[in-house]
Amino acid sequence: MLKTIDRLMQFIKYAGLSARQFDLSIGASNGYILRMQKNNASIGSDVIENILKTYPHLNVNWLITGEGKMLKENEEELILDFEELPKEKQTEIEQIIEAKIKERQEEELKRLLKEVTEEIERTQKKLGKKG
Repeated sequence: MLKTIDRLMQFIKYAGLSARQFDLSIGASNGYILRMQKNNASIGSDVIENILKTYPHLNVNWLITGEGKMLKENEEELILDFEELPKEKQTEIEQIIEAKIKERQEEELKRLLKEVTEEIERTQKKLGKKG
């Protein structure tokens, strides 16, 4: 039988968040959700309260009991209404997004640099064989 933490992990995956992003979004310490999952522990009522404040479309009945649907009716397409979040949560999410974008840009630049370097090496080898 699934516990609340298992259903919460389902929601996090559904929302497309990492456990770290989710921890930050609800004001929990880094690694909180993964520790709870690893230890098969119960989630505190204060944490559930923060989750529901941050993700009001999450069906509390489903989260706690497993009954009903994950999301409240008519909100299945809406993961998060960014504008309704507290300003500090919006700022945290924006910072996470900016960091992810920067990380992906750096990875792409490294990949491109590797491709160009390999192309130059191939060209030099071809020229060396002709010369």
